[in-house]
Amino acid sequence: MTTSALIILHPGFEEIEAITPIDLLTRAGVDVTIAGLNEAGLVTGKNGVQVQTEITLAAVAEQSFDAVVLPGGPGIFEIRKHPELCQCLQAQAARNGLIGCICAAPLLLLDAGLIGELQYTAFPATKDELPNAQSCPVVVDGKFVTSRGAGTATEFGLALIEQLLGTAKSAEIAESICWPHN
Repeated sequence: MTTSALIILHPGFEEIEAITPIDLLTRAGVDVTIAGLNEAGLVTGKNGVQVQTEITLAAVAEQSFDAVVLPGGPGIFEIRKHPELCQCLQAQAARNGLIGCICAAPLLLLDAGLIGELQYTAFPATKDELPNAQSCPVVVDGKFVTSRGAGTATEFGLALIEQLLGTAKSAEIAESICWPHN
């Protein structure tokens, strides 16, 4: 059975935080679906890079994925408390499925009522709302993987692979991309 991941893009997403996990998960053999939050088609990131989405979040809302991944970026502040997004995260957590949030995206975990006692990290600018965020690159707590920002996107992607497919597969993909680079 193929492992699946849903990557949800929103206008103003941080491109490296989306493209790096998409690339690494695909290299690992994960079936990646790229959904637009509100519409399918081209979604423009923070720096003007456009990424083609295949489908809308609403169209896949009833589907089950092994992982749901959210990139951050300034667009997060425009989609806070988005009802379909919060429902998607709540449903994924209820299924005990993996949730990955990078940069400011852990704010969506807060909005969905999933932070609780969770150990997590997030972009430093979110500290007023996420005061317990750790300052390390990636935090894995059960079925939640969080990461600080664009500079930690590779570590984030590899952590997602490790949680989905195991340490050996994550190490294999890391070696294939010369990570870490010494």
